[in-house]
Amino acid sequence: MDHRSGQKRAIEFLYPPIEPFDQQRLDVGNGHSVYFEQSGKPDGTPVFVFHGGPGGGCSPAMRRYFDPAIYRVILIDQRGCGRSRPHAQVEHNTTWDLVADFEAIRGKLDIARFVAFGGSWGATLALTYAISHPSRVSHLVLRGVFLMTRAELKWFYGGGAAQFFPDLWQKFISQIPPEEHDDLIGAYHRRLFGETTTQELQLCQAWTSWENALASVNAANNNALVPSEYARAFTRIENHYFQNLGFLPQDHWIEANRASITHISCDIVQGRMDMVCPPHSAYRLAQGWDKANLQMIAASGHALSEPGISAALVGVMDRLGQRVPL
Repeated sequence: MDHRSGQKRAIEFLYPPIEPFDQQRLDVGNGHSVYFEQSGKPDGTPVFVFHGGPGGGCSPAMRRYFDPAIYRVILIDQRGCGRSRPHAQVEHNTTWDLVADFEAIRGKLDIARFVAFGGSWGATLALTYAISHPSRVSHLVLRGVFLMTRAELKWFYGGGAAQFFPDLWQKFISQIPPEEHDDLIGAYHRRLFGETTTQELQLCQAWTSWENALASVNAANNNALVPSEYARAFTRIENHYFQNLGFLPQDHWIEANRASITHISCDIVQGRMDMVCPPHSAYRLAQGWDKANLQMIAASGHALSEPGISAALVGVMDRLGQRVPL
């Protein structure tokens, strides 16, 4: 899950804009090439950014959470979105493909260990990567935790969040006949990947708008639309992943395998009023993890750009930057 609006409100907490010193696309096979870039200090502490969605892509603002005098910041557009190609492609696009892509980029850059920084679906992927390659992660920084469980998907696409936003929910479900409302992820999937795509743009805007409208506590953003190209990649890829339950072997897979990463220190920043990924998942993840520090941010929602969320994340990264070695 992801969010793009409201970034200007948090700008006071961020570092000044920086430009990448390296930009590449890596051929990862099966027709996919994955964009990645590096910015900040070339020999600094490496931090890999795991963006949300799936399908959200990275933005230049994501470089600004890190002191460029300390960190070597690697942004990666996951398969099918952002500057990776082919655009909006879901074939050969699974969680395990993405884990392999991050590992390939780590190897290409000759980075032994890195800080994994991820929010929402990015938290899911960062945790999955860490479970798969625990020796490669020096620290986890997670925001708006999403564990890719059936319960979380049911909350957001099965009527839970709708109890708070009935008017916006009606816009979302109006694309689908009432008899299919018991499985909206499946109903959207049939239309997005069926024989005809005449409704595709309308469906993509409805899907994206439902999530974006709930991401911020600022109601002024509720009606914002996103560019059609972004909406198409975001909706197709996110729906593809949710239809397949994140391609994880079982429900609650991350929690079942958490023991393999509890030796890794972890900071979790969670909006107390997060309607997209409610705080229960972050709280559950942190329980019994001695090296995990959970911050609940008052009056804050899901978005990376929420002022309280941004301030807390920059604070976490600044404190980490004072640790030698990391």
